[in-house]
Amino acid sequence: MLKLLTENWLLKLLSLVFALVMWFFVMGEQNLEVGYAVQLELQNVPSGMMVSNEVPRLVDVRISGPRTILANLSPADIGISVDLKDLQPGLTSFKRLEERLNIPRALKVTRLSPSFVDVKLERVKEKSVPIRVVLAGAPAEGFQVISVRTEPKSATVLGAESELKDVAEVVTEVVDLAQVRESFTLMVPFNYEGRYTSLKEQKTAEVQVTIESVEPVDPGEQGGKIE
Repeated sequence: MLKLLTENWLLKLLSLVFALVMWFFVMGEQNLEVGYAVQLELQNVPSGMMVSNEVPRLVDVRISGPRTILANLSPADIGISVDLKDLQPGLTSFKRLEERLNIPRALKVTRLSPSFVDVKLERVKEKSVPIRVVLAGAPAEGFQVISVRTEPKSATVLGAESELKDVAEVVTEVVDLAQVRESFTLMVPFNYEGRYTSLKEQKTAEVQVTIESVEPVDPGEQGGKIE
């Protein structure tokens, strides 16, 4: 028995190595299907325009092909890019996104969701609107608010034309007047959250609140009769 095991051992070893190589080769050529979350990139947005609709950042892709190729493939290698160069304002539909995938020819896209994207381009405009100070609370008893002023008096908002037309003002964070007895000035941030618009540069305003004491009213001045 021992003689049978040791006889022609070199040939048997080579046969074993060859069998293992063939097994790895066959396994490597087997087709697999793998899922990826692929980044969708919008390129070359025309100057003076912006995207004003929700576009998915990721696309779910399933790819089938040889195991050896898929093993070395990562989502970063197969991003999808959509070129917006020279497009005019309006809605453009980009179909068959699988054709924009950068993958080896041996691989095949079996599923892609979404399979298309709509991109809406709008011109970027700007608009100057008044600033409104949001107040809370009341001065101490015997005092009243005489005036509330801001410097500057307006703020500039820029962004998608369709949204900008509905922007009528920019409001500040809350200014608390509770138990205040004297005039004050402070820098107050704006509270602005636009979907496709934003503040151009200025993020705060100087708020000047004038507080004065209330003069007591003489009953005689109210027209009452004193006995």
